Amino acid sequence: MKKIINQPEHVVNEMLQGLVFMHGNLVDRLDGYDVIVRKAEKRGKVGLISGGGSGHEPSHAGFVGKGMLSAAVCGAVFTSPTPDQILEAIKAADEGAGVFMVIKNYSGDIMNFEMAQELAEMEGIEVASVVVDDDIAVENSLYTQGRRGVAGTILVHKILGHAAETGKSLAEIKALADKIVPQIKTIGLALSGATVPEVGKPGFVLEEDEFEYGVGIHGEPGYKKETLQPSKILAQELVSKLLQDFEPQANESYGVLINGLGATPLMEQYVFANDVAQLLADKQIKVAYHKIGNYMTSIDMAGLSLTFIKLADSSWLEALVAPVETPAW
Repeated sequence: MKKIINQPEHVVNEMLQGLVFMHGNLVDRLDGYDVIVRKAEKRGKVGLISGGGSGHEPSHAGFVGKGMLSAAVCGAVFTSPTPDQILEAIKAADEGAGVFMVIKNYSGDIMNFEMAQELAEMEGIEVASVVVDDDIAVENSLYTQGRRGVAGTILVHKILGHAAETGKSLAEIKALADKIVPQIKTIGLALSGATVPEVGKPGFVLEEDEFEYGVGIHGEPGYKKETLQPSKILAQELVSKLLQDFEPQANESYGVLINGLGATPLMEQYVFANDVAQLLADKQIKVAYHKIGNYMTSIDMAGLSLTFIKLADSSWLEALVAPVETPAW
């Protein structure tokens, strides 16, 4: 294992300290907790929090700031954060109008965020939530019952963050979340596994010329392995799976997110983006929004994911392009 770290057990703590050092104008860390909070002035609006296991950087702490998350809870690597950490994030995010939680569909995350919600409500803080389940690769996985929450979660942060920034109520944000989550779908592929620092070896190993479709962001198995093909073939598989799930109609508009999983160069992501663009043009799919880069990674996994969002309301596009002040958007 070759990593630029000190002691494996100190990775999360030292990462968060480094994050605050580099972006101290935007975020801070709650003393004694693995929680990153924004420095933006509280103005009596709904607070927005998210989180999960570390190892998916810049998710979620990189999206804390004005216009997106109020706070992010950072669990141990690939491990759900504890209810007490989440409770502190809720309390820090509360501006008096309630707190909304964006939860990825993993059993530990759901259980611990819901426990924290109960504790917060006992302290008089109104809390609501949505569970993001955008990964269409597999219905059930090692951590989930139903579809996993992956890179599409970032688009949820962005749209709901804009809603909170513009003064929407907790009930309005909940209604919006329930509308957008079903319109976001993701599928990915991996060329290599991720190495958790405290484990010291990859979670799975592929042959030199092999890759796997549908691998999860914690290394959960996908739906098939094949000999590596040109980017055009990979794009065709992912695009066809997503469009099959959406069944697009005339005059619909879509957003596209191409997300690197940690060890895939932007050069390769752009090659893949070119192939996706040609496929969508051939199918006369209108793309009104696009974004590319590393947003929901899996430590050092080589691979990428493709997310489509059906822009069923013009205000969603407005929210996606609205300016924000965060370390990573």
